[in-house]
Amino acid sequence: MKKSTRFIVTGISYFFILLFIYASISKMMDFENFQVQIGQSPLLSAYAGFVSYAVIIAELLIVLMLIFPKTFLLGLHSSTALMTAFTVYIYLILNYSDFVPCSCGGILEKLGWTEHLIFNISAVVLGIVAVFLYTKKEYPRKTVILSLVTSNILSAVLILFLFLRSDYVIKKENNFTRRFLMHPVLKTKSIALENNTYYFAGSDNQKVYLGNRTMPQNLLTVDSSLKKRPNLKMDLDLKKYPYRKIEVKVYGNNYFIYDGTVPVISRGQLGRPETEVISYKDAFFSQIEIINSNRMAIRALSSTTKNLTLGVLKIGRNGKNEVQLFPQLLEKQSDGVFDSDGYLSSNPKSAQVTYIHAYRNQFLVMDSTMELQRRLSTIDTTTIAQIKVTPLSDGRFKMSKPALLVNGNAKIFNGLLFNPAYLRGQHEHVKRWKESRTIDVYNINKQEYIGSIYIDHYKDSEMSDFTVTDKHLYVIAGNQLIQYRLTNSLIKYFKNGVAENRIQE
Repeated sequence: MKKSTRFIVTGISYFFILLFIYASISKMMDFENFQVQIGQSPLLSAYAGFVSYAVIIAELLIVLMLIFPKTFLLGLHSSTALMTAFTVYIYLILNYSDFVPCSCGGILEKLGWTEHLIFNISAVVLGIVAVFLYTKKEYPRKTVILSLVTSNILSAVLILFLFLRSDYVIKKENNFTRRFLMHPVLKTKSIALENNTYYFAGSDNQKVYLGNRTMPQNLLTVDSSLKKRPNLKMDLDLKKYPYRKIEVKVYGNNYFIYDGTVPVISRGQLGRPETEVISYKDAFFSQIEIINSNRMAIRALSSTTKNLTLGVLKIGRNGKNEVQLFPQLLEKQSDGVFDSDGYLSSNPKSAQVTYIHAYRNQFLVMDSTMELQRRLSTIDTTTIAQIKVTPLSDGRFKMSKPALLVNGNAKIFNGLLFNPAYLRGQHEHVKRWKESRTIDVYNINKQEYIGSIYIDHYKDSEMSDFTVTDKHLYVIAGNQLIQYRLTNSLIKYFKNGVAENRIQE
């Protein structure tokens, strides 16, 4: 080998040695963050635990190969193949990914994706040049080309396989690894509320409606520019009905003010304080969702089984209302009450109702008649409610130790379910988790996880309630009403709730 040729080959090998030593040490020094970043990758998230170790080990092994003469050629081939794998990875990131933080470590993490792609392609070219120069007189040209093509194609195929398989695992067989969407919401503005007891009573494209638990007869309207309108104080006959837990919901041009402990439901027109009772003592309920002006989904305690059950309250003419219960919907695991606890939500646009379990990874999707359409799972792995209850002498049950809370008050909108989850997923940064609430987004038309959203705490107050409209996400945190603008990375799923690049069932 000529002196100049040896100099070039040696220089390229030193480049790879320095590159892989630097990259591997940077990853090891911030290994937790490296695993978090790998876990958020659409290509590798399902295999983040294995890949995070494998990449570092591979880089260090290649360094050792390049140091010793007997394995030097194998080291050059391996260096080139590894850089090809990284190049294919970045190409897929640029063309098929919403957002993935760089997981290279050190100064390489500061490069943009395009610059990173150029850097990797240059490294691949250097590796190929080094192989050809090193084998110029020792191996037939065809043999060298065949070995290069084979090793580089295999590395590219491996990355492509991981991409397809990981995408399938994340969406269909998730091992509790979250994928965070690329800037799905952008904070636009916020306003202060009178206190921290507000909740969302309803919304449309122009306005959101807020109820207040300390002033339950007041309904606050806020438009999309976050300008408040005068409070509407709804008329109720407090002497006639023993109200204890008044809440309100808005549907269309009407509001419904109710107390399931009485039970009584009144209806009024937005802008007018007058109300009329449309249901009295038809059914006790702990939750209610308005399906349409004459049909409501309820959650009640069955007087027969003493279990939680879902049902429908139909408002008829001349006070002839009808209640229908569906005890088969909520599947009992232990006591039938705590283990079946959860949250109702409805979507007027699709006339669908969902019920998400609080202590297990399941939610139900029903039509407007409460006929079950499908049972779907959230991405956590809690299939059995982790609760312990003690029976009392009067037949009731009491929770004897704190339960593992899994899911929050999820909201359905435009074919998607937005679930404020309580459990931290694999490879998620602890500090980031503690400083925010995570909303997991699901397709309600099939078993498919869309992605997740971080909602940062406001000072020391975390999100207490939220609602979604066509253009905005509204959050209540403490005494603040915060508006976020939805971006295309989330809106694009609104059409029919189906994700891009989905794996067909």
